[in-house]
This record gives sequence, structure tokens and C-alpha cells, in this order.
Amino acid sequence: MGDEREGVMATDFFWSYTDEPHASRRRQILSQYPQIKELFGPDPLAFFKITAVVLLQLCTATLLHNAGWLKILAISYFFGSFLNHNLFLAIHELSHNLAFSTPVYNRWLGIFANLPIGVPMSVTFQKYHLEHHRFQGVDGIDMDIPTYTEAHLVSNVVTKSVWVVFQLFFYALRPLFLKPKPPGFWEFTNFAIQIALDAAMVYFWGWKSFAYLILSTFVGGGMHPMAGHFISEHYVFQPEQETYSYYGPLNLLTWHVGYHNEHHDFPRIPGSKLHKVKEIAPEYYEALDSYKSWSQVIYMYIMDRTVGPFSRMKRKVSNTKKSE
Repeated sequence: MGDEREGVMATDFFWSYTDEPHASRRRQILSQYPQIKELFGPDPLAFFKITAVVLLQLCTATLLHNAGWLKILAISYFFGSFLNHNLFLAIHELSHNLAFSTPVYNRWLGIFANLPIGVPMSVTFQKYHLEHHRFQGVDGIDMDIPTYTEAHLVSNVVTKSVWVVFQLFFYALRPLFLKPKPPGFWEFTNFAIQIALDAAMVYFWGWKSFAYLILSTFVGGGMHPMAGHFISEHYVFQPEQETYSYYGPLNLLTWHVGYHNEHHDFPRIPGSKLHKVKEIAPEYYEALDSYKSWSQVIYMYIMDRTVGPFSRMKRKVSNTKKSE
């Protein structure tokens, strides 16, 4: 990794000259435990879970139309943020077609799950996220990795704290600036439906209801326990490992995205069943470093002087092959 020394932040990424680890581990596990294939397929409860959260969040927004701003901010952070981040990870689940066997149904459900988030993103997210799986860490393709500009600017406790607060903006805007994809029918559909919901919220209930939704998205993606997964998943705290799992209670609210090694190994298994992968093949995961607290991960990221945006594994496209 660059020129990292004890107590000094690196000035370049970790560079790997091997393929990403998940495709080969998937083959090894399936050859030894073929019954894992029985876990593949949609989560039959996904539609109902998403619908419940969407309706709860929209109803909460309408109830706050006359609330004071301090109350709106407090409820956004301590309640709405959990719901909107849950929906963001529901969209992640749907990007892998894990609610229905028919892909287009997942896309429509993703647009529906997007509604309380306030900003159209479900269709675009799927395109970039699937590239993150197929080309994990590949320079110029995997938009999950910070830019050199981010990495050079975010170099101390203060700038790392600011970066964490606004990390959702970096996460969302980075691919649009670095690798824009031409919008198509589904992007326009996502945009039109989302703007119609936003306009209806403002027209019938006022700006405070709409602001509650936006605040729930913003604070839930920043200095927030659930947002710790953005850092915990692939930020390298141990040079020999590039993906990390989290085995804590917030998995219950986040579609079990904490089982991230398991997810990258088997992206066709819904989050609700990922724990079974670890139970069936424990020897492949118990030796890997993992976390039990996302809040602790955020604290470690900010306070550790050797860790920052450069703490990611990268590889050249010529040195890798597509994963699933």
C-alpha cells in the first residue's frame, strides 16, 4: 500500500495483482457444499417488508407537516434514518433480483422502495452496483472506490469527519462525474415517479413533510450507525483482506448486508439466508477479520491516522476476471 508507515496515512491505494477473492472462494465452497445452491433465489417476504417500511415512512412524513424543525430533525435521525437506510439496502437487495424471479418486477419494486428516499436512484444504483460485483476494485470501473481527489483532501480527523457526514453524496455523485451512463427508459421512469411523489408531498402536506424525507436520507447516510457499513465492507484495516463482514444486531434492520463476504461470494442468495452460508461453511469465514459494531468502525476510520480514503484495494483491469 503506497508508502504507508506506522502512524502515517498512505498516499496511494493498496494494489492487488491477483483476481478478487470471491469468485474462487465461491467455486471452492460450492464444490465442497453443493447444498448451498438451495439457498439461491428470491426472498418471498421482500415485497411485504418493503411495502410496510415505505408506507410507515410516508405516513410519518405526513404527520410531521406542522411539526417544529427541531422535532423533525430529531425524528429524522432517530427514526426516519433507520427506515430510509433500510430502503436503500432493500434497493441493494432488489438490484440482485432477490424479491422476484422476474427481473422487471424487481425494478418496479425498487422504484417503489425509492419513494421515501426523496431522490431517484434505484435504477442507476443497480447499474453501478453490479459492476462493483463483477469488477471489484478494478481501477476506472468500480465506482465504489474514492477518487484520488477525495483521498488527498481527506487526510486528518477533521476532514475525515466531514467526509463521513457527507459520504452519501460522494457515494452517489462519484459515478455520475467519473463514469456517467446515458439514461434510458427506466431512469426516466424512476425520475418521473419520484418527482411526482415529491411534488405531491409538498402540494398536499407542505415542505416540512418533504424535508423530513430528505433529512432522513441525509442523516442516515452520514454519521450514523447504519452508515458504518459503507466503511466496514471494503475499507482495508488489514492489508491481506479487502472485504469484511459485520455480525451485529443491525443486520436485522439492513437486509443482513453485514454478511458482506458471504454476499460477495453468493450474490444470488437473499440477505435473510446469508447467515446459513456461514453456518454451512464456517471454516471459510471464521478466520477472516469481522466487526460487531458499525459505530466502532466509523470511530476507527476517523481516529486511526493510517486509515483514510486510500485504504481500499485496487487492481488493474488486465489483472482480473469478471466475478458473478
